[in-house]
Amino acid sequence: MGQPIPDYTVDLFSHESVRNARAVDDTLREFSPVVRLPDGTVLITRHADVTAGLADWQTFSSKSRPWHDPNSLRPEILLTDDPPRHTHVRQVISKALSNQVLGNLRQSFERDVAALFDDLMSRPGNVIDAVHDITQRFVYKALPDAIGVRVEGREHMYAFGHMVWATMGPENELFREAMVDIDPVLAWIEKCCDRDNLAAGGIGMVLYGMADEGVVTQAEAKLLLQTVLSAGADTTIMTMANAMYAFAKFPDQYQKLRQDPGLVRAAFDESLRWDSPSRMAGRITTREVDIGGYTVPANQRVGLMFAAANRDPRAWENPQRYDMSRDLKKQVGWGYGVHACVGRVLAQMEAHVLLTELARRVARIEIAAEPTPWMTTIGHGPAKLPLYLRAN
Repeated sequence: MGQPIPDYTVDLFSHESVRNARAVDDTLREFSPVVRLPDGTVLITRHADVTAGLADWQTFSSKSRPWHDPNSLRPEILLTDDPPRHTHVRQVISKALSNQVLGNLRQSFERDVAALFDDLMSRPGNVIDAVHDITQRFVYKALPDAIGVRVEGREHMYAFGHMVWATMGPENELFREAMVDIDPVLAWIEKCCDRDNLAAGGIGMVLYGMADEGVVTQAEAKLLLQTVLSAGADTTIMTMANAMYAFAKFPDQYQKLRQDPGLVRAAFDESLRWDSPSRMAGRITTREVDIGGYTVPANQRVGLMFAAANRDPRAWENPQRYDMSRDLKKQVGWGYGVHACVGRVLAQMEAHVLLTELARRVARIEIAAEPTPWMTTIGHGPAKLPLYLRAN
């Protein structure tokens, strides 16, 4: 029998903690490999234990998680299943995001990025908000285009993503702030993912085509499409923005990328490690398990702390430094095991197109002001990131 899990009384999801989430999560990791919050939730903080938990879906099940409400507005599919159901649904998403489907979209992504940088580089000396002016602007066009969304209302994408991320944390003040005026947003997401409102040849119609074949139901196809639209936006937006922030803070790494564009995937993955866009993944234990000498009981809702694990000095030397030469196969920002991010191929393609063009067109990136954090509990990244983009 292991030791009792130590209590941790700091509110990790207050406004103040979210503003300082990086330091808060790192402090938590160094306090203990496992902690219990006042509401009973258990958090696992260190890289080796988080990786082991992600790999062992039989012990750390996705069928429930901290603060999980099955009636929430979040699409309840894929993320809340284990094999064999999860395996089946994942194969459906993988087919919709296949190289064949995405390969047809690459040229349109490249055109969008070229037009974006034509506009940005015509504003020499101006402060650019890397989130609003670059990553959101690109993803909020590229992702709905890839899905085949034809209806107006893409301005609702931010609010929809904010609401979905809010459902992953406790129902605190930040949750309530995200749930203001939700009816128009929910009406839009229902309408834009209806089969009749989708263009041919996009990810959406591939999913509905598999429903026609009986692989999934029509309702499941719609849920999967809503999942892609919500999960495929914010994490990519945050990670690409964090990469640009890192390029400004570590200019030697940016110059390496400019000299060798083949490093663009490493640049994106190191951004995912250096400042993960998700603080944690939720699970529920199916049996008693030992974590660092502490006993986590069966039927315990737990959080596997991505961000803290990705900066664990037990796993990386000088983890606070952004360094593209690291062994990035072991970073957990994509998740790990059977629940590893199924949309990573789409995110990597978006990042490859945007960051390659950035390195080609921008000689130096400088910080104009410190970033304003995105105020949500589990998601993490800048809401605003003022930068100067220098052409020479």
